[in-house]
Amino acid sequence: MVLRSTYKKGTAYGLVYVADLLMASLQKTLVFDDVAKHNKIDDCWIIISAKVYHVTPFMDDHPGGGEVMRKATGKDVTVDYSDVGHSAAANEMMQKYYVGEFDLSTIPEKRSYMSSTTEKIYNLKKSPQFIIKVLLVGIMAAALRLLAVSF
Repeated sequence: MVLRSTYKKGTAYGLVYVADLLMASLQKTLVFDDVAKHNKIDDCWIIISAKVYHVTPFMDDHPGGGEVMRKATGKDVTVDYSDVGHSAAANEMMQKYYVGEFDLSTIPEKRSYMSSTTEKIYNLKKSPQFIIKVLLVGIMAAALRLLAVSF
């Protein structure tokens, strides 16, 4: 009953994702992979404070615009949500989009790309193209110095 009240009749998300919502509501706790697959404009789930919300029906009505919501799909947006300072009314409104609890331990660790970037820079310095570019810069600097001296 509650599910029907949150959906607009005749829209793609009206009936297509009801099965997903029912499955999620039967689960005790959702994991990151459950939420991450709902990352499209017509199927948008977000995580806020260890709770999962199916916000697709709210995309067009969001005061910040649908683009803000689209960028948040399938992610934990707790920090962004609290930084904006949503009102008590907004927090209360979210309850109708509630899907289930979220297991925070399933969020993947952020990867550090520093080592791979460092390796790429190191490998670039060994390449012939890098050496040619350095030589060209040196030749151009010498030419500019000669031109400056002659004036």
